[in-house]
Amino acid sequence: MPDLPLLEPADQRVLGALMEKQVTVPASYPLSLNALHTACNQATSREPVTDYPASEVEAIARRLKERGLLRTVWAGGGSRVLRYHQLLDEVLDLDVDEKALITVLLLRGAQAPGELKTRTERLHPFRDREQVEACLAGLAARAEPLVRQLARRPGQHDQRWIHLLGPVPGDLGPEPTAEVDRDSVLADGAGARDVRVRAAYDACAVGYADALTDDLDTKPFDRWLIAEVAAAATGPILDVGTGPGQVAAALAAAGAEVTALDLSPAMVEQARLRHPGLVVEVGDFTRVLRPPHAPAWGAITAWNAFVHVSDSELPQVLSALGRVLDPTAPLAFCVWVGEEIRHTDQWYGAAVDVDIVFHDPGRVLAAVEAAGFGQVQWYLRSALPGETAAQHLYVVARRMAAAG
Repeated sequence: MPDLPLLEPADQRVLGALMEKQVTVPASYPLSLNALHTACNQATSREPVTDYPASEVEAIARRLKERGLLRTVWAGGGSRVLRYHQLLDEVLDLDVDEKALITVLLLRGAQAPGELKTRTERLHPFRDREQVEACLAGLAARAEPLVRQLARRPGQHDQRWIHLLGPVPGDLGPEPTAEVDRDSVLADGAGARDVRVRAAYDACAVGYADALTDDLDTKPFDRWLIAEVAAAATGPILDVGTGPGQVAAALAAAGAEVTALDLSPAMVEQARLRHPGLVVEVGDFTRVLRPPHAPAWGAITAWNAFVHVSDSELPQVLSALGRVLDPTAPLAFCVWVGEEIRHTDQWYGAAVDVDIVFHDPGRVLAAVEAAGFGQVQWYLRSALPGETAAQHLYVVARRMAAAG
């Protein structure tokens, strides 16, 4: 293989965007200038977010073509459109798994293996984190290495990796914040984590329900969004991780047909006790079935249901919910935001052993995209008095827009 091409940050963005869209939207590839411009500057799955003018993107593409890293083709009928096709994967002789990792490293800079597994889901589904690490090791062991591992910094659980095709933001110097390994909640395996979570909610169910049954009374934004979801539903609604049932009850009060689901039998008992007309069942939101009398759920809500879910699990969780959801129906959820995993041994008056995950907004939105949702709205709300998290992220996502 010839010497590695040296790519400036703007070159990396153009080629990375083309490599990504070649896999995720093959019907629209090669990309027109307008599509390439949008792909370079999109607000999700890009670090940093940029605002390159279309004229600059065109100039970058022209230079890359002269270097043999990009090819232009004409497409269309009578009005032919110039389109852009990347050649970097051919120049570097990348297999599909290697291409996925290089693509995400070009688009998002230094990343840990767990992050790479999550962010490459739509490009290549790595089986586990170890498979990601093996692929990185292979790229690093080439005669001309394509990646290298950065030294672990204070507060980091995982060492991060960068590509070697040009300057990478964050390669050198201190980071503003320590990296939080949200996959550490799986240290003993997902099964052991789920056992601890179920036991915690069973233990604190009465105190939890006493404290939170009426908490929507003081949350006008939540009430507004829940009403919007009820109005937008295309059929029966499923509320997962329902707890004492306050969100499900609000949906039912708005006129929706609602089924509520929770992992904890004791919490289900509290929801049934406090909302006698509500259909509440014990169940795992990773194994949701379609409704018995409809082809798919008309909306799914999950208010703070993912506070024990790791980064690497979130795309799979969202994808599983999407498979039983009407494609035009909303998936609406809320998560706590922050750079923290908080261990709790006392909760609402009960002894527990559980970890609470505070999520990163960018990673959550990347997981939504990786799960196949294309229509996304999100909101960030500051904490109200007495709330545990400083901020809350609300996401409303659909797999496709409604016709008309």
